[in-house]
Amino acid sequence: MTLDVTTTQAWAKLGELAKTFEPDLRGWFADDPDRVASLTRTAADLHVDLSKNLVDDEVLAALIELADEVGLAERREAMFSGERINVTENRSVLHTALRRPKTDTLVVDGQDVIADVHATLDKVYAFADKVRSGAWTGVTGKPITTVINIGIGGSDLGPVMVYEALKPYVKPGLECRFVSNIDPTDVVEKTAGVDPETTLFIVASKTFTTLETLTNARMARAWLLDALEQAGAIDGSDAQKSDAIAKHFVAVSTALDKVADFGIDPENAFGFWDWVGGRYSVDSAVGTSVAVAIGPESFSDFLAGFHAIDQHFAEAEWAQNVPALMGLLNVWYRNFLGATSHAVLPYAQYLHRFAAYLQQLTMESNGKGVKADGSPVDTDTGEVFWGEPGTNGQHAFYQLIHQGTQLIPADFIAVATPAHPIKDGGQDVHELFLANFFAQTKALAFGKTADEVRAEGVDEKLVSAKVFKGNRPTTSIMAPELSPKVVGELIALYEHITFTQGVVWGIDSFDQWGVELGKVLAKQIVPAIGGDQAALDGQDASTKALIEYYRAHRS
Repeated sequence: MTLDVTTTQAWAKLGELAKTFEPDLRGWFADDPDRVASLTRTAADLHVDLSKNLVDDEVLAALIELADEVGLAERREAMFSGERINVTENRSVLHTALRRPKTDTLVVDGQDVIADVHATLDKVYAFADKVRSGAWTGVTGKPITTVINIGIGGSDLGPVMVYEALKPYVKPGLECRFVSNIDPTDVVEKTAGVDPETTLFIVASKTFTTLETLTNARMARAWLLDALEQAGAIDGSDAQKSDAIAKHFVAVSTALDKVADFGIDPENAFGFWDWVGGRYSVDSAVGTSVAVAIGPESFSDFLAGFHAIDQHFAEAEWAQNVPALMGLLNVWYRNFLGATSHAVLPYAQYLHRFAAYLQQLTMESNGKGVKADGSPVDTDTGEVFWGEPGTNGQHAFYQLIHQGTQLIPADFIAVATPAHPIKDGGQDVHELFLANFFAQTKALAFGKTADEVRAEGVDEKLVSAKVFKGNRPTTSIMAPELSPKVVGELIALYEHITFTQGVVWGIDSFDQWGVELGKVLAKQIVPAIGGDQAALDGQDASTKALIEYYRAHRS
């Protein structure tokens, strides 16, 4: 039976603390000159300032006690060692094995998974080198200049986020595009303006049955063959079509029979394992498009960043353990202070897809209403993760964070050295940018009192509108630069934050049954849309009416 977290002494203690908890960041900073030092941590290259969180020594001690009472250390060891902690699918959870060095050994079910990982990595790297060097050519002998990744969920969100984050490391003359949405607009737009003779598609689907991915892959295949034939590159014969597909399509999949049926040479399929969840897979063969774009050396640095945080999470005591502390703080906000969402605000434009990536990682993992043993959860779980890069967000939703009625914890992320050190006149633009990063966390923490507003000569009628209450919690995460290693560190940080919260709540953070029902129903509804009256009559009144509207208005 999974532990009921609400029965632990630490949970009761946190509940009592919350009843009388009155956050006072101004006072806490004034009374404790060592607060910043005592609440700043280092994890690999990440400098993490927790001092602006709504936490005092008593709360922090109770959260650490909670980690011990829920067996976080034991669950962490179970994950790292390959126990089948994904209980509803009876699977190990070994994304951490994807970034362990080749010299390591980890035997699970009689198989050395580290050896398997590096065998696949070597194959991916050899392929990446061929594409990057021009040795891999299309059907007319031209080198590849455009790589289009076709996937959805973790097979899209991870690669596109990392590709965007590491744009400065992409080989000049090489571009990656990403197709995920089954809306045909996505394929049409992503193939627009590209040369079919120099385009390579990577189809990422473990089972090679994912509806969206395979539909998009077939549309891409039809586009490629039509475009090559119109350009006179192939004559339209079956033999030349087969040759074109083999030279312009590769797969990330273990279903080699289905890969071959599609027309892809199984030798050009890169596999991964059922112990790799989709949202934890960007550091597997799912990241092949990234490996091609940035090269094997940079991809190895990327993996090293993951591994550095894995080691920190595995070895650091709770009081110094950044992912554990951030996960426990999220529990404090979610379950005791009433927060329902969490903002992630990167002050780095290249991280503009990071919040979208984290939405799947966190919400698909911890958006659960039952515990790992199938019993109902004992408390609220999960938060809505969201965000946009600064300073864009400042001119959009920061109003709600600063002066709204909701408590919204926020993580601010920035780097010291920019990819593009540009000046506007005599002003270093990155410094101007980071002034906003520093100012926002300061304003959220300390606010502005009515007396301070009045001292600025503001009309009394406007004073209340210009008061900032402060005590809005933030975590500041900084790194030297946005390198491949640092991007890996950031991803691993949030993986382990998510894991920590899942352990506290007693849920299986590694299944995702909630995404299945809609997919099943969609397949059942397709005949109704296509004109099957019996299928249409079998729908509920609302769905039937909506389908009838569609059919009446489709031109």
